[in-house]
Amino acid sequence: MSIKKYKFTKENSFNIADFKTKDKGEFKSREEAVEEFVSNLKEIHLLQQRLYAERKEGVIFVFQAMDAAGKDGTIRTVFSTLSPHGVKEFCFKAPSAEELSHDYLWRFWSALPAKGHISIFNRSYYEDVLIGKVHKLYENQLVPDRLKNVDVIAKRYKEINDFERYLYNNGTRVIKIFLNVSKEEQAKRFISRIDTPRKNWKISEGDIKEREYWDKYQEAFESMINETSCKTSPWYVVPADHKWYARLIVSRIVLNTLKEINPQFPTISDEELEKVQAYRDELEKSLNKDSKKETKNKGKKNKKHKEKKEDKKVYDELPDDVKEEMESVFVDASAIVTDGIIEEEQEKAAEKEKENSDENANTISTEDVKLATNENDGLANHLCEVLKEDQDTKYGNE
Repeated sequence: MSIKKYKFTKENSFNIADFKTKDKGEFKSREEAVEEFVSNLKEIHLLQQRLYAERKEGVIFVFQAMDAAGKDGTIRTVFSTLSPHGVKEFCFKAPSAEELSHDYLWRFWSALPAKGHISIFNRSYYEDVLIGKVHKLYENQLVPDRLKNVDVIAKRYKEINDFERYLYNNGTRVIKIFLNVSKEEQAKRFISRIDTPRKNWKISEGDIKEREYWDKYQEAFESMINETSCKTSPWYVVPADHKWYARLIVSRIVLNTLKEINPQFPTISDEELEKVQAYRDELEKSLNKDSKKETKNKGKKNKKHKEKKEDKKVYDELPDDVKEEMESVFVDASAIVTDGIIEEEQEKAAEKEKENSDENANTISTEDVKLATNENDGLANHLCEVLKEDQDTKYGNE
């Protein structure tokens, strides 16, 4: 599981022109690499569980590359088995106006992982020494007069080294991965994005124009790696022309990093263990108590069921004339209960009818008015309207 030849610290220098982007290592095809890749993901999953439980150290995996090198797919595939509450991915695009009003590292502080967590930086502060260097974006930024003659890129290399050293000394490792794709392979992938409708959204005019600066970007990547690599925060340069091989190597890098940390599930003291054992005993007692209660209730149900069966047996053994007499008594009893309910309902209905009749006796209806007067008489019509207004007011229909 060698990744040594892809690892760069201050002890070895990186020459991008000599680096093979089509390397497949010891494999002839992707099928040969599947078994190891799956095994790596399983180990990574287990180690990440320990890392999260132990909560001693955080990890940042930084991904940098030219467009179409496969960052998104690699991150999605390699980290797919990890627990989402312990891993977060941050995609850093062009800085906003607010972010530009602060120093270039400001927007990354909130993305730093807590102890036990993993942060994935899909692009990072290294953009400020890549595209920032190629297009000299720093020339458009407002700076104090005392900083106008400073070598901005050299200063940033030093600041990034200091920043990563600070993180390492405070419990956060920074592992940096450069997916190195060839210009030819990038062109093929751009064509695929153009020819495949579901991939059209991935291509833009800006992606094509940036190819004009290919050589400058290659020089910027080479300088970046040589200036910011060290033992505690190394760079890994991964051949990316074969996606399956790039993902395998990245899985090796992640696995190797977690193995170096060697996280363990936390253990508790003897005193705490004694308390926990006491809790266990209490829980065991509650289970036994519930079990006995359930058994007791079950016994009662069985007893009642048994009594019912015995009663039925006695009834079945009675002479027919006795059975008929008992059934007639039961019918009479049912009738008494039923008749009582009916009588009660009838009494309620009668009382309600009486209340309505009493109310109507004190109320003048429109029909009463019409009978008492001539329907064609104007007085009758007027009284009907007045009565209707009074009734609407009474029932809240104003």
